[in-house]
Parts: sequence; structure tokens; C-alpha cells
Amino acid sequence: MTLRWLDEVVIIVYMLAMVLVGLRFARRQTTTEAYFVGKRSIPAWAMGVSIYAALISSITFVAYPGSAYAGNWNELVPGFMVMGVLMIVGLVIIPFFRHAVGMSAYEFFGKRFGYKVRAYGALAFIAGHFSKMGFVFYTLAITINSITGWNLYVVMIVTGAVTVFYTVIGGLEAVIWTDVIQGFIKCIGIFICLGFLLHMMPGGPSAAFNLAWAQHKFSLGSLDLDFTKKGSVWVMGLYGFFWYLQKYTADQTLVQRYLVAKSDREALKGVALGALLCVPAWVLFMLIGTLVWAYYQLSGEVLPAHIDKPDKVFPFFLATKIPAGFAGLFMAALFSAAMSMLSSDLNCLSVVGVEDFYRKLRPNSTDRQRLTMGKMIVAACGLVAVLVAIVIAAYSERVLSFYFTVSSIIAGGLAGLFLLAFLSPRANREGVYIGIACCLLFTAWATLTNGKTPALDLGKYNFKFHSVMIGVLGNVVLPVAGYFGSLFFVAPEKISREMTLWGWLDRKKARASVSPAGTASLKPTAVRRDT
Repeated sequence: MTLRWLDEVVIIVYMLAMVLVGLRFARRQTTTEAYFVGKRSIPAWAMGVSIYAALISSITFVAYPGSAYAGNWNELVPGFMVMGVLMIVGLVIIPFFRHAVGMSAYEFFGKRFGYKVRAYGALAFIAGHFSKMGFVFYTLAITINSITGWNLYVVMIVTGAVTVFYTVIGGLEAVIWTDVIQGFIKCIGIFICLGFLLHMMPGGPSAAFNLAWAQHKFSLGSLDLDFTKKGSVWVMGLYGFFWYLQKYTADQTLVQRYLVAKSDREALKGVALGALLCVPAWVLFMLIGTLVWAYYQLSGEVLPAHIDKPDKVFPFFLATKIPAGFAGLFMAALFSAAMSMLSSDLNCLSVVGVEDFYRKLRPNSTDRQRLTMGKMIVAACGLVAVLVAIVIAAYSERVLSFYFTVSSIIAGGLAGLFLLAFLSPRANREGVYIGIACCLLFTAWATLTNGKTPALDLGKYNFKFHSVMIGVLGNVVLPVAGYFGSLFFVAPEKISREMTLWGWLDRKKARASVSPAGTASLKPTAVRRDT
């Protein structure tokens, strides 16, 4: 498909708009407080749209329709778990984080268990997000290439350059406000696709829905308690619960959003809005995949041989069916899906790099030096992410599979680590080391021995459950092993209780019984910097 000049103008205008937003906020980025947390003055609605934009990436644009095309709506089940997690997060964890940490989510781990545990949490976050960023770049490029024929590497480099530019110069404020624009553009892209699908459907929309219903395409999966199959509602539900628990408690991308709001109430409103926007978007992407399936079933059209994977069908449909006049708008939506997630990740990696590592190496550094280092980290991480995507494009699944295996082993158990730190005053540093070691060993064993052709075949000692259960069980192994391991060592000092749920509840009770003037003393006691 060749884009018309109007489509190309739309894409160019979109890219220029992102650059201009970065320039708009550049002069205000004079401190780390402004650069990393937007001076903690972001409106709740903008924060919510930013969360929505950051969670709907180019992977969502391709993988969700592909999943629904190939099967049913089973992979939508994890998305529904976000509401249950949000109820837990909103009531306790958001206000706790806003008073317990400065800029980095992993500061909490340091206050509970020392710097080594803080560094582990930060490194696990970094490992997981570099693989994700590289894959987002690659997914965007391969989709754009299949629609327009544009060179993969040019798409990745140009997208990376624009994203890095406005993130470096504009800081988190530029990220938030570009997310707002990008969130709006994504909505346009979704409704363009749905509109054309329903309009072009042979026999009309009712024929598509009747056929899909008859073939159980709207099914959420089996209710059997079979943890070896991905199609089980229980497997995907558990996976989704722990995935979003990790996102909302131990992922800098979302924790940082709590910190930018003006108040606890505003933070809660923003997080709730983000979830309420994401769930309908996920549903619509699954619906798009189902409607694409129905279109080819009802039309009788045969897909060409090179469309050999479900993820390729939706891009092929766009390339061959959507009129050229609307292609530019969809292209802009696809670019925005990738760039919103990438800019959020780059800014968060910068925070983690400065707060969790640079401050430790240079404890006497000035705020200006930390600001400069933060901008350098954004640029460096953007370059590395593009290089990861180029390697994926060049070597395909071999390198990608290896990297995902390593990163899944390293990143395992972050939600479990948070639960142990937050719920157990008895947990101590030595016990956590035991918990982390057990989690790493379990995750390595389960990852290497899982599947039909495991990398390490131990026969009857292979991990038999579905691979998504590795993360679920890893988040159980770590807190259980960490708690019982802690019992062999001296109980931690009193400060440990103050940094847990129980300390937060104690302060909440005390706050209710004193005058407003006395509440300042009821925040968590200042603790030593991590050792």
C-alpha cells in the first residue's frame, strides 16, 4: 500500500506536534523535581489519560486482535483483574507510596531491607523494560512495514529519535501531555478500524456477531481447574492479578504516576481513570480481531500464503481494505501507541538510574548534576532500546527467546517482594536474600524445563504448568521463602513496622484522633539512607 500525500502530511504533523510539546516544557526542566515528577502538580485527568496511553502500546494494536482472530477472548481475562488490584491499591498503597518514597518505587525496598534489595528491584525493572521497549519498537516497525513497505530500520530510528528528543528536553511533563494527545489519537484509530469493519462486513454487523457467537469467539475460556492450559479462566485470572499487582506496586512506570499528583485523592482519581479507559480499549481491540475473523469467514476471501500468523492478519486487512485517505490517521495512532509507552519507560529508567544508582555512586552530587545525568540516561536508554529492536529484527526469535528467558528469570517475584516488605514486619534482610535466591532458582528451573521442547529436559521433574504460571508461582515462592527464612535471624528494628501496612494503619488511627496541626508527625519516620 502506498500512502497518499495527505496521509504523509498527517504523520509528519503528528511527529512535529510531539517535538513542539517537548520544546514547550523544556525551559521548565531546571530541577530533578520538575524533570522526574512534574513538580507534583499534574491534574488527575491528565495522569489517568497518561496511564491509559502508556499501557496501550503497539503490541496491543497487533497482539490483541491477533489473539481474538486465532481463538477467543481468553487473553482479555487478565485485563479484568486490574479492577480488583485497583481496589487494593487505591485504598492503601497509593497514599502509602506518596508518603514513603521520594521519586523511586525501589526506595521502599531499600528502607525495608537495605541497598542490595533496592538494587535488585531496580535491576529487575530495567531488565524487563529493555526487552519490552525493544519489542515495541520492532512490533511498530514490522506493522508499519507490512502496511506501507517502509524500511524497518528507518521506522525504528526515526520513531526512537523523536521520542528520545521530546523526552530528554521536556521531562515528565512532556511525557504526560504528549500521552494525553496520543491517547486521543489512539481512540480515533480504534474507531476508524471498527467503523470500516462494520461498514464493510458482508451481511452486515449482525451476521458477524451471530457467526462469532455461534463459534464461541466471545468465550473467556474454560472454567476447568487445569493449570497446564492457557485457555483456563483461572490461569489467566491468576496471571492477570499478579501481573497488575506487580505493575501497581513494584513498577516505576505506574508508581511514578502516584507521585506526580497534587494529593492522595487526585492520585486515586487518576489511577482509577487510567484503568477505566484501558479496560474498554482492550475489549475493543479484541472485538476488532473477532470482526476481522468474521469478515474473512463471511467474504470467503483467502489470505495469501505469507500471512501465516494471526498477528499478521489485522495489519494485512488494514493494508488492503482501509481507504488511503484514512490511513494517515491510523498510522498516527499506531505511532502514538508505541511512543507513549516508550517515552514513559525512558523517563522512568532515568529516574531509576539517577535515584537508585547514581546517588549511591555520587552521594555528594548536586541537583543540577543529577538532572544532567538523568537526561543522559534517557538518551542512552533510547539508543539501547533501538539497538535491541534492530537485533530482534536481524536475528528474529532466537535472540528474542534468549533475552526473554533471561529477563523473566531476573525480573521474577517483584510483586512477591513487595508483599513481603509491606505485609510482614518480621521479614528481615537475610530472610529476603533467601526469598530472592529461592525465587531465582525456581524461575530458572521452571523457565528452562517448561514447554514441549524444553531447553533443559528433566523428564518427570519438568515444570508441567503453563508458562504464565511461572510468574504467578514466583510471586508466591519469594514471600513464603523470605518469611520463613527471616525466622532464622534476629527480628528487625522497630522501623520495619512503620514501613508496613500495619504501621500505616497505626498512623491512620492516630491521625483520626489528633488535630490537623499534629498530623505532620504521623508520617513514616525518616530512616537512614540505604546501606
